Amino acid sequence: MGDWTLICRVDEIPVLGSRRVARAQGMDVAVFRNDADQVFALLDRCPHKGGPLSQGIVFGTSVACPLHNWTIGLDDGCARQPDEGCTPRFSVKVVEGSVYLNAVELASVALDAVKPVAGPQRRCA
Repeated sequence: MGDWTLICRVDEIPVLGSRRVARAQGMDVAVFRNDADQVFALLDRCPHKGGPLSQGIVFGTSVACPLHNWTIGLDDGCARQPDEGCTPRFSVKVVEGSVYLNAVELASVALDAVKPVAGPQRRCA
């Protein structure tokens, strides 16, 4: 299928939920499914404090970050007003019930993004 990577079947993503896709480099990608069976993919990191969007609640074409309830658009990865910021999105193709992500994007987008560190940080001497 060219530059597309098979991820899963649509019915393997929970309705109003997500599935995480690990990459060889960089953070995971979250693949979401809404109640209209539309599929979207974003970097699994909220633009606010780095919360795992894959653990958020999907509604319509948005997901609520589980940390601070920011609303992130699944179609563009951007926070809804009054909040600001965006997380990278990934191209998705659904063919005969199978979900594909763009292989070039998986190998190149947001490779420098790092997972947030939870809890207090300790300085090394």
